[in-house]
Amino acid sequence: MQLSRRVLLAASLSAPAATLAPRFALADAVDPRMAQRSFGSANAKVVVEEWFSLTCTHCARFAMDVFPDIRKKLIDAGRIRYVFCDFPLDRVALMAAQVARALPPERYEAFVLSLLSNQDRWAFVQDGNPEDQLRKMSALAGMSADNFDRVVNDVTLQNAILAEQNRAEAAYKIDSTPTFRFNDDVYRQGELTYDAFAQKVADAEKAVGVHAAQ
Repeated sequence: MQLSRRVLLAASLSAPAATLAPRFALADAVDPRMAQRSFGSANAKVVVEEWFSLTCTHCARFAMDVFPDIRKKLIDAGRIRYVFCDFPLDRVALMAAQVARALPPERYEAFVLSLLSNQDRWAFVQDGNPEDQLRKMSALAGMSADNFDRVVNDVTLQNAILAEQNRAEAAYKIDSTPTFRFNDDVYRQGELTYDAFAQKVADAEKAVGVHAAQ
């Protein structure tokens, strides 16, 4: 999905973006909802960041077709630590990212993967409002209707997500989603097959002196 967030977000948000801050400083100093959402061994030699949008069909396909093998063979096996990073391409994706981050951290991964695998039920619903459908999805994850309303109208959280997005765009020249970072190697060409992803991990392991079979 080609990057279109500047136009789409500008058209749908009136609040200014927050001032750029160092990575995760917002989590430490202000808002625990912006803490890193990472999974896997803290001792893994390879850290993989995925910059994704919850309304990106390429991100959805990757989540459904490739991520299950990544979870089993690389994350659970201790070879990588995986970090989910928000890069919403439109107002609906931003709203969904707000809801995901407002959930208890232990519910984050399952909720994000559910949103990605069910985009047609909420983001691209034919007869309905994406916000109403997202409300239903959040209820299934344990969020009350009142809390949902507070979260999707929380300008502070919106700005925190956009500030992290702006920082990543400036640092990594992201122009599409998904974009991946394998330690210091940024891959901007979109989806990867499992084999291609595993090769990127192996290359990163080799760069830090780790030998592991795919």
